Amino acid sequence: MDEALRDLGEHIAGENDTAVVSCDVAFGELTVTVVAEQIVRVLKFLRDDHACRFVNLIDICGVDYPERTERFDVVYHLLSPTQNARVRIKVHAGEETAVPSVCSVFPAANWFEREAFDMYGILFSGHPDLRRILTDYGFNGHPLRKDFPLTGFVEVRYDDEQKRVIYEPVKLAQEFRSFDFMSPWEGAEYLLPGDEKAN
Repeated sequence: MDEALRDLGEHIAGENDTAVVSCDVAFGELTVTVVAEQIVRVLKFLRDDHACRFVNLIDICGVDYPERTERFDVVYHLLSPTQNARVRIKVHAGEETAVPSVCSVFPAANWFEREAFDMYGILFSGHPDLRRILTDYGFNGHPLRKDFPLTGFVEVRYDDEQKRVIYEPVKLAQEFRSFDFMSPWEGAEYLLPGDEKAN
């Protein structure tokens, strides 16, 4: 399987030599890193090429690396039912640089790109309707960035008792938990809540 993926990666790199930065096979998956400005051309090739036929866009997501100058990876997951193969395409993007929208190649990219914009602040040039999709209209910030603060924000919810939408401070209970990272196979050295009933 890995050999077939390496061959596919070489075919993609050979046909898009100026656009492909690297091809890697790890854990049975092919990852192709592409120059951001060439993403539309590469995805058209992957969709239309007879040896590829990656006609299904499964997902577009973002990854945040705040220590890098180009802090975001935009990751495209494609499926080829004809070839029974998957491929992951990655591009690097900065906070101020826009990645070309691929809605013209895969119309399903519309909401995926809106989600990446809403959650990470990744900009997509040429997108038909780049606005928030999951957070409130007046929301400030991008919740999946690693430098996003966990407190100090408000959330919107409908209160059934008051019969209206209310704004209240965000409550993140997990911030105050203390976790015991001991292996469950050895067990904790103290009495866990509820264990006293076993005796």
